[in-house]
Amino acid sequence: MLFGRTPQLPTPEQALKGRATPEFEVPSRHTVLGNPLSGPYPSHLAVADFGLGCFWGAERKFWQTKGVWTTLAGYQGGTTPNPAYEEVCSGLTGHTEVVRVVFDPAVVSYPTLLKLFWESHNPTQGFRQGNDVGTQYRSAIYPHTPEQTVEAEASRAAFQEVLTGSGFGTITTEILPAADNPFWPAEPYHQQYLDKNPDGYCGIGGTGVTLSAPSETNWGRSCPTGIASADG
Repeated sequence: MLFGRTPQLPTPEQALKGRATPEFEVPSRHTVLGNPLSGPYPSHLAVADFGLGCFWGAERKFWQTKGVWTTLAGYQGGTTPNPAYEEVCSGLTGHTEVVRVVFDPAVVSYPTLLKLFWESHNPTQGFRQGNDVGTQYRSAIYPHTPEQTVEAEASRAAFQEVLTGSGFGTITTEILPAADNPFWPAEPYHQQYLDKNPDGYCGIGGTGVTLSAPSETNWGRSCPTGIASADG
């Protein structure tokens, strides 16, 4: 589906049927942070879901952030239940690779995570991220609350302004409710992949455009600081 033609999302009729139960068990704990990967999580924590290209490098970006309690690589935004990695890569499930970020709002705010999200990839590329091409690499945010939706949309508008001023195109990031887009954990070998394989592939690289931290009333804007490297 992906070779020699432009990637496109499958219709529900075209999507693979998937399976009622997963074919694997998610590891119990995060290899870096030491906390459980799967919920239920402590009540004082919040959950955020982000898709910004290959989840190997994306997950590392978030687990290195103070206030993040655990991270989990997975698939979201598609049709096929309990998809396998090879199925997602075929383009026939409709999912994109995402990172579930469980964080302490008293230590790191959701807007701060949004800032990291926007600055860590190029959200104008559609079904690709750098050299990684396919529907599974599209940019996405899946908010868990109405407040997260408001913040995500405001940050998108602010980042579009600075991207446009820097010569970039239109943001293609989808912002859709997490409640309508189930999160399916990825296979165990994908979890904390770059901790287990420090020299492994990381395709994450930003545009070099930064977004100032949001104030209480509005998102700040900032100017380009140079093109970021793609070392994740």
